[in-house]
Amino acid sequence: MSAAKNSQSVQSGEARSSAIMAAGTLVSRFLGFAKTWMLAVALGLGSTVNDTFINANNLPNLIFLLVAGGVFNAVLVPQIIKASRGPDRGADYISRLLTLAVLVLLGLTLLVTLAAPLVIDLTTQGYSPEQKALAVTFAFYCLPQIFFYGLYALLTQILNANGAFGPAMWAPIVNNVLAIAGLGMFIWLLGANLYHPHTLDNWGPFQTFLIAGFSTIGVIAQTAVLFIPVLRLRLGLRPRFGWRGVGLGQAAKLSVWTLLTAAVGQLAFLYVMKIATIPGAERLRLEQAGQTEAAATLPGNAVLEVASQLYLLPHSIIALSLATVLFNRMTHASQTGNRAELREALSHGLRTMAVATVFGALALFALAGPLGMFFSGGEPQDGVMLAQTLTILALSTPFMSANFMMSRVFYANEDARTPFFIQVILAGVNVAGAFVIQFLPVDRIIFAIAVLYTLGNILSVVISVAFLRRLLGHVDGPRITNSYIRMGYAALGSALAGTLALWLLGSYRADGFAWSSRPAALVTVVVVGPVMLIAYLLLLRLFRVSELRDLLRPLLGRLGRGAPAASSESPTAPRATVSDDTGLIPRISGEFDAASFRAGPDLSSFGPGGGPEEPHDEHSGWTRPARSYLPEEEQPSGARSMFKGSALRRDVPLPGRRTRQDPAGGPSHRERKRRRRE
Repeated sequence: MSAAKNSQSVQSGEARSSAIMAAGTLVSRFLGFAKTWMLAVALGLGSTVNDTFINANNLPNLIFLLVAGGVFNAVLVPQIIKASRGPDRGADYISRLLTLAVLVLLGLTLLVTLAAPLVIDLTTQGYSPEQKALAVTFAFYCLPQIFFYGLYALLTQILNANGAFGPAMWAPIVNNVLAIAGLGMFIWLLGANLYHPHTLDNWGPFQTFLIAGFSTIGVIAQTAVLFIPVLRLRLGLRPRFGWRGVGLGQAAKLSVWTLLTAAVGQLAFLYVMKIATIPGAERLRLEQAGQTEAAATLPGNAVLEVASQLYLLPHSIIALSLATVLFNRMTHASQTGNRAELREALSHGLRTMAVATVFGALALFALAGPLGMFFSGGEPQDGVMLAQTLTILALSTPFMSANFMMSRVFYANEDARTPFFIQVILAGVNVAGAFVIQFLPVDRIIFAIAVLYTLGNILSVVISVAFLRRLLGHVDGPRITNSYIRMGYAALGSALAGTLALWLLGSYRADGFAWSSRPAALVTVVVVGPVMLIAYLLLLRLFRVSELRDLLRPLLGRLGRGAPAASSESPTAPRATVSDDTGLIPRISGEFDAASFRAGPDLSSFGPGGGPEEPHDEHSGWTRPARSYLPEEEQPSGARSMFKGSALRRDVPLPGRRTRQDPAGGPSHRERKRRRRE
């Protein structure tokens, strides 16, 4: 009886934990969109200053992911999680790892920040001396974020390894609140761009501090708040030196394909973003030449950035959560050699995910006009350019999410080489396409980049299917196609209902209600959105789309409102080397996404019956589950593909249990040598 109560208590606690995480993610994304809206109000969506700031503010995240992100996610994450299983909960190893990481991050950040003028030269094209000077100033403010992004990633993994997933989901809220505060002060003290245009000619240091300074302050605060829950773990972390024999080199060798995949993806993305800076530079030249009307019709990288955030919304809310739920099933099928079950898990994921992404694609397409006006900063012309970009991107949303789900199959099969080959093909297409795009008329460059990413998403599915057929024999194509067609009919009917509602609200006239003001655009979205959703749900029922029930069951279960789908197999945890951000999907937003640094699943994904709990830690206030979410073998994901024909070694020591080091917590090899000399 007590065991049943204990299991029920564990399940209830896990459900609450998942609900807290989900709520934190949703609040953070809502505030992120509020920050994007306020930035457009403060600087104008189609302004040179906004284009320049967004390019500089995206650099820290992109450089971190290029230089260190792959190492953190593919190498350090599994090491931290495995070390946490040691007698000292990984305190000695994590102390050494933090010391090393802080030194490396400080060196990297200092080097990149001092080289800010060179970084701007490499990542922009056609900037005038004045625009380049402002870009360098923004970069000096923003590039120090590299250090705090890296520290945030490490602290997140320490908390994850100890079962604390909530703080990392809520910390970005602090970041967004501070950034919003800076933007609010800017608008209050200096006025909105619509009434007081902010240009290179009237820009000053105080304006830079409110925009770029508060952006960096927000990132610092986001990292700083994680120290509180980390200190509550009572690990006794302190600076420790001596890193020989800790196993990082071997882990890096095993994860080489994952590291290369991340690097190739980021390099291609940086080149495309370089091409995206051309229209902003040309707009400035037209303004200085007095051709203001022609300049107003040039969309810049700020338009592409906002459209990207909107287009990624269905994927980030639905596809990521569903992939996390299904990855356990895929991993178990792969480990048992059950190819039919692996195929069924992929088919189920693709069909279930499409319920949301197909609707999301057509909803974004239909509501692109009002959404464009709402995020325009008050200029209808900017809203039109945003709407045009969003309509190009929106229809590829199902393909992007489908490719992400397909990539889970490769990682579940411990195959990190195939994603690398796919990434190389996609990167080559993106770089070649961007090279050609730079020779197009300037007013078509941003739209052409959006087309490039749409084609890339479609191509990624075609390539992934070709590789999956070699692995699975077939991918259940007829059933998946049939489901997508029925959902497409339902979404098309929903879009027609939305179109009628938009027509009644005058959204297709330049002087219509939706284009009269930003509040009117928001009202239009709030009114038409539910109309489309209700029509879609009714049509799904009419077309007997059973996947809707499959979609709601696990999502409601994660929110504590229903039981997750029953599974006959024992849950098997995903590899810690798998990150939400694999780089397989073309990155079209440089915004930092905290969810991409969350290692492994939340512990609620194991469900009840995962074994009794270990004793509660009275110092840290957390309870460690008896079931680990790492597989039994000690080598990270990718070992099977790197060492074909050889059995996985089971005698690899836990990280931190060094051969040249006393038991965890003892002095290092160098310290012992110094004592002997003395």
